[in-house]
Amino acid sequence: MPSKQSSFLFSLTPILLVAPFFLWGTAMVAMKGVMPHTTPFFMAGIRLIPAGILVLVVAAIAKRPQPQSWQAWAWISLFAFIDGTLFQGFLAAGLVRTTAGLGSVMIDSQPLAVAVLSAWLFKERIGAIGICGLILGVLGISCIGLPIEWLSQVATSSLTSQFDVAGLSDRGEWLMLLAALSMAVGTILIPFVTKYVDPVVATGWHMIIGGIPLAIGSFYLESNQWTAITGSDWLSIAYSTVFGSAIAYGLFFYFASKGNLTSLSSLTFLTPVFALLFGSLFLGETLDLLQWCGVCLTLVSILLINQRDYLWSQLTGVPSIADPEKAKLL
Repeated sequence: MPSKQSSFLFSLTPILLVAPFFLWGTAMVAMKGVMPHTTPFFMAGIRLIPAGILVLVVAAIAKRPQPQSWQAWAWISLFAFIDGTLFQGFLAAGLVRTTAGLGSVMIDSQPLAVAVLSAWLFKERIGAIGICGLILGVLGISCIGLPIEWLSQVATSSLTSQFDVAGLSDRGEWLMLLAALSMAVGTILIPFVTKYVDPVVATGWHMIIGGIPLAIGSFYLESNQWTAITGSDWLSIAYSTVFGSAIAYGLFFYFASKGNLTSLSSLTFLTPVFALLFGSLFLGETLDLLQWCGVCLTLVSILLINQRDYLWSQLTGVPSIADPEKAKLL
């Protein structure tokens, strides 16, 4: 009986690994559909706080230990501010000014930042293929987020030309880029957080603590947050809260605490694929040719960075260093 159960769980692992990215991509589409009827901080707060409560209820039923030390609460609070308040705040504000699929591509460029931070903090080697991936990533994000007028001016004018910086700052893609950076830093923090607290419990508390500043900001800075929300909008919010936050975050942080961060983040490129697909099906979103080129470059760059050791071993014939943590994950 134990062997059958283990075999069954092992067979589910690929599905569970992909699930967070599917849920994040579809939740992005659900949130985008609601944004015209609500406000960014309200949307971010209502997505986080109820999801955190739900995660803690599940953790209590499973008898997972609560934080016991000041170090645990300190790491949870830092994690909550970066991956909760900043990430969800930038995400919701960015969705007001961009499409769900395009915003997802911008956010899920965060493995680029994870690779750089890992090289800096953990001395992880990027290598030639990784550097090529970073260059492609910068080009891809530029094609996605920079106005075509800027790119034309760069190609035809001198470096001293004046650009419309104010106009660029109004574009939602750059808020999404800040969200990606926040998520990347939050991902790097996971090993430090889970030294002191259970990953599922940390997930729940970081949602609640991170959502409180967003709720306060909504109360003081926004108005008419829910007066225009329809019945279908509430269903979309419920989906984003339960599936796109509670379940997706719980699975992601659980796997991140058990395995290699780079290996797990390599699956992140699936999120914009799901978001673009469902954004096209349900919201009628489209991208222009330059943005599609940017999408392709970004996805290729993420793949190159996260599979750089394997690709280098295939090109040179030099075996890559075995990664036991990656073997456990993928």
